[in-house]
Amino acid sequence: MKKTNTVEEIYEQHIRALPLAKRLQLAGRIVADAAAEATPARRLLELDGLGASLWQGVNAQEHVDALRDEWDGAR
Repeated sequence: MKKTNTVEEIYEQHIRALPLAKRLQLAGRIVADAAAEATPARRLLELDGLGASLWQGVNAQEHVDALRDEWDGAR
């Protein structure tokens, strides 16, 4: 049965001898892989209804009219 290498052994045997540019490229790849695994992609539909309570009781047309009045006054 083959012995599993430790991270330190892998680094010393395979990575340390690489030129700096290759080590940085490898480090970037590892970070990108870890970040993708750690933060799953979100779907836009997950935001559906978020903040709906903030708009309860607000008349949409009156709100839009008030915004337009503000814009007209800013010119």
